[in-house]
Amino acid sequence: MEYTLEHTEKHSKARAGLIKTDHGSIPTPIFMPVGTAGAVKAVHFSDLEKDTDARIILGNTYHLYLRPGMDVIEEAGGLHSFNGWNRPILTDSGGYQVFSLSPQRKLKEEGAHFRSHIDGSKHLFTPEKIIDIQRTIGADIMMAFDECTPYPSEYDYARDSMELTHRWLGRCFEQFNRTGPKYGHSQALFPIVQGSTYKELRKKSARVIASYDAPGNAIGGLSVGEPTEIMYEMTELVCGILPEEKPRYLMGVGTPVNILEAIALGVDMFDCVMPTRNGRNGMLFTSEGIMNMRNEKWKHNFSVIDANGPSVVDKRYTKAYLRHLFTANEMLAAMIASMHNLAFYLWLVKEARKQIMDNNFSSWKTQMVKKLSVRL
Repeated sequence: MEYTLEHTEKHSKARAGLIKTDHGSIPTPIFMPVGTAGAVKAVHFSDLEKDTDARIILGNTYHLYLRPGMDVIEEAGGLHSFNGWNRPILTDSGGYQVFSLSPQRKLKEEGAHFRSHIDGSKHLFTPEKIIDIQRTIGADIMMAFDECTPYPSEYDYARDSMELTHRWLGRCFEQFNRTGPKYGHSQALFPIVQGSTYKELRKKSARVIASYDAPGNAIGGLSVGEPTEIMYEMTELVCGILPEEKPRYLMGVGTPVNILEAIALGVDMFDCVMPTRNGRNGMLFTSEGIMNMRNEKWKHNFSVIDANGPSVVDKRYTKAYLRHLFTANEMLAAMIASMHNLAFYLWLVKEARKQIMDNNFSSWKTQMVKKLSVRL
């Protein structure tokens, strides 16, 4: 993997760059649609490519390991061959999923013992096993195994958790260097900064992560319930330490406003389930603000979903029709809303990139944040 920093805006730390992988190039800033089990919910890959120009999607090690299983993925020739997505893929290591299973898991030095949410079977994730699984999946970008510290956390717990993540990171890189790709394309390994909401810990973790000189670096353990202002504070702090010549990935973030604010702090890569999850529940992010498509107010509104929206569905369907689909529990409602939201997110980062290159991002962001915060 190669990264080129193309431009930094004069009035902020917002950056435009280009990531090159064997499955294609990724202009940054970029949003990665979440394809947890190898599929982006309610969206065909052909539509995702055509209607949103998504350059990279995210898969999840935990979910793919449990179902369909590594034997199936390896027999298929890796996830790209299995699901037919021919552009880059990033895999989350499963650390967040193990964290979310707190009643069903135990963390030890060797790794994380947990029970499957599907059938209750017992499993062990070690740093070495996580690397082996991601080699089998064949992701272009692999994530190191970490513990996602919950919020709030006592200082001592956050420190111990961070140090465990650092020890696991060393083992991840040892296993990564002992093994090689299985399907003829290169793979990159990103380490993850932890440290909860403690400045001292975040600084220490960012320095440790930077010392590995990895092709890119991630910021984890945020957007887990902490106030937005603290998330921005921790992000800015870490971005000031992580090397400028490597892409920075803020994991699991977030709303359109979160993304714009984080871009201004120097973040390059994002993922979040919000576009599809909120879309399936009737919430649309639009160029004029946020709409709840189940509201009675849209029942007789025959204007298009978003006159200035980037997606073909925005001009084809009306608000009244989409509300009807939601109230009738038609599957098409989730498909239209998911496609709209994904197209909007991808348009937003693409437009952010253009504004950065024109040194106009800061003023544009101020205007967009006001619009995107409105409830229509």
